[in-house]
Amino acid sequence: MDVRPATLADLNRCLSLDHTVATDHVWQMKVQDTEARLGVTFQTVRLPRQMRVEYPRNLEQLVEDWQRGDAFLAAEVDGEVRGYVDVIACPWQRMAWIANVAVEPLYRRRGIGTALVLRARQWAWDQGFQLLLAETTTKNYPALCFYRKLGFQFCGFNDHYYPNQDIALFFVKRLR
Repeated sequence: MDVRPATLADLNRCLSLDHTVATDHVWQMKVQDTEARLGVTFQTVRLPRQMRVEYPRNLEQLVEDWQRGDAFLAAEVDGEVRGYVDVIACPWQRMAWIANVAVEPLYRRRGIGTALVLRARQWAWDQGFQLLLAETTTKNYPALCFYRKLGFQFCGFNDHYYPNQDIALFFVKRLR
């Protein structure tokens, strides 16, 4: 596997990847709002049947992200791009943000996503950033497990984040 800066040709392949995931679990949010206390909890819930989760972002944004030139990395396996990670620099926050990451479905669970995030982490470290931020929806249980496995810690949510009204969950990894 070769993880490298993406070319324009790679970008076209990244746009064509199937970004959907299948899951039989989700994180369900419960809000307790009383006069004396505000509490928010997330609980893993098993679904009665597997559901397909659409990617919540507009993929046309990838072109702008690639043109910005922060860190847009492609993973090449068997001579083809099988995944990518799109990282945005946020210097005033001393943070890098994983805006998009995807691996072709037939190549998932083979270490490609891990290699991409580790390379993004190294890029963020080299830039002098202190944090690496990632986000996903409550419905993307595989991504929730993935980020937690890589040592990211839950750090917040936004229930008005995505255009499709999915809840965004934010995870952070301290670099320094």
